[in-house]
Amino acid sequence: MASINKVKVMVVGDSGVGKSAFVHLVCHSQPITNPSWTIGCSVDIKLHEYKEGTPSQKTYFVELWDIGGSSSHRNTRAVFYNCFQGIILIHDLTNRKSHQNLRKWLAELLCKEGNVKKNTGHDFDPEEFVDNQIPILIIGTKLDMVQQGLSPNRSSSVAEECGADEFYLVIERRYYSQNSSQMTTLLDRRRVGPLSPKLSHVD
Repeated sequence: MASINKVKVMVVGDSGVGKSAFVHLVCHSQPITNPSWTIGCSVDIKLHEYKEGTPSQKTYFVELWDIGGSSSHRNTRAVFYNCFQGIILIHDLTNRKSHQNLRKWLAELLCKEGNVKKNTGHDFDPEEFVDNQIPILIIGTKLDMVQQGLSPNRSSSVAEECGADEFYLVIERRYYSQNSSQMTTLLDRRRVGPLSPKLSHVD
């Protein structure tokens, strides 16, 4: 039996940006029906076939650690930040503050890992990130709720500073009424870019 490589990925961002919905979609390939606030941490699992169908194929056991975003829990979150191999930063495209706060989330994670100097402002210094080897993905959610005619940030400054890949998540809803004896069917189609562009860094 082929060996399975374990990868721990931290999923962080402010409360209400859609972290739990995103993790559920990735791990179960379907939208979550009743999202709720995450208290502490929730862990979900996805088996990922890296370079599937090639001689370099590897199976990764990916743990997605969905960290509760409440600021009141900041002092207790560090217990979850041990030995991770990837970071997914999530922000709400309709909430500019949630994007600005990605720097604080990054600093919180990397200060715990000892990759950057601790600082009292909990802010991220790009110059201290030069030697970081942890792959980072940034997801902007709720693109479908962005006011029509307005574009989200053309390029996230946080993504540029830390060399992260960045994707926007959009939801399309279509309703199909079959007959009066059956309930209306709701189909959610969510488009998101490939979620493992940097797994090649984890061998």
